[in-house]
Amino acid sequence: MSEHLKAVLVMAAVTYLPRMLPMVLVKSKIKSKFIKSFLAYVPYAVLGAMIFPGILYSTGKLVSAVVGFAVAVFLAFFNKKLVTVALGAIFSVYLWETIQVLL
Repeated sequence: MSEHLKAVLVMAAVTYLPRMLPMVLVKSKIKSKFIKSFLAYVPYAVLGAMIFPGILYSTGKLVSAVVGFAVAVFLAFFNKKLVTVALGAIFSVYLWETIQVLL
């Protein structure tokens, strides 16, 4: 068996087992409010953990990235639409970088 095939099989097992085991092992519905609320926030936490480092290194300058992130958090806090949040963050980074060049 080639090394590539072994690697693909191991990766398939590693990604499939965590998805399959809960369905096989847990037969009844989850009744605990704590576990339900914990599981409800897992996708958001994972998404945030994956995206946050990319935000800090996206512009090449930490300060402008933090400015864009702050604007995005501010707009999201006030329940603005996703496109508005993204465009606001992009525009704020652009504005910050332009001001930095002029100074």
